[in-house]
Amino acid sequence: MDRSTSLDIEALKMTQEQYILAAQPNPLHQRTASVCGAQVYPAVGIYGWRKRCLYFFILLLLVTMIVNLALTIWILKVMNFTPDGMGNLRVTKEGVRLEGVSEFLLPLYVKEIQSRRDSPLILQSDRNVTVNARNDQGQLTGQLTVGNEGVVFSHSVETSHVRAEPSQDLKLESPTRTLTLEAPRGVEINAGVGDFSATCRKDLLLQSSEGEILLDANTIKLGNIPLGSAVDPLEGAPAGTTYTKQTVYELCACANGKLYLSPAEKGSTCQTTSNFCLWS
Repeated sequence: MDRSTSLDIEALKMTQEQYILAAQPNPLHQRTASVCGAQVYPAVGIYGWRKRCLYFFILLLLVTMIVNLALTIWILKVMNFTPDGMGNLRVTKEGVRLEGVSEFLLPLYVKEIQSRRDSPLILQSDRNVTVNARNDQGQLTGQLTVGNEGVVFSHSVETSHVRAEPSQDLKLESPTRTLTLEAPRGVEINAGVGDFSATCRKDLLLQSSEGEILLDANTIKLGNIPLGSAVDPLEGAPAGTTYTKQTVYELCACANGKLYLSPAEKGSTCQTTSNFCLWS
């Protein structure tokens, strides 16, 4: 076989291979089109239900962003956010300032609470208001409780003036302990319109270390004062006899300060009825 024959065989093989390749489907060739002798490739993208789902998620994201923006603006408007604070709260160089009515749901720790000069400071609670004072170790050193039964102090109180509201009674009471009123220059108790009443279960002590105790009134009444008793040497009346028919009495005092009544006569009868001081 000569050289020309071998070349024809090679050309035949190449022709067969080209025919086989041309017969096989080619997606790229199928998608190409000829316009005016030029090849045009179609655009590659998302079609069908995938495209609709993508648009739906984009729309949902846009709506969510608009709602979040609207809620943020609404919260800023309702809470009254400003560069100086929010709502009734203002942050200044001197501290925190509250204007209007404020409500605290958790404990509040502050160094000083002060109202404006032209308005009072009001602390309000549905049950009671309790103010505690503690030392550096956290121990309770003083407590103030304002409840239904008035104001309760657990320790001593220092104040220049204690008064009740107009047309209301003022009552100082210590149910289980001692109530003591002390002042370096004196204690003044004044009831301008009503009555003044001092009641105790055991002893009521009025003591003045240097001065005197002055009871200045048109009428001073001392109730439930016992009657003195004595032995009558003429009739031999036993000790403990009282003068029940007497209408006018003399006020006498024992050495321990207790008071008793003795029948009033031309002279003092306190000595003759001083048996009361022996067993009192």
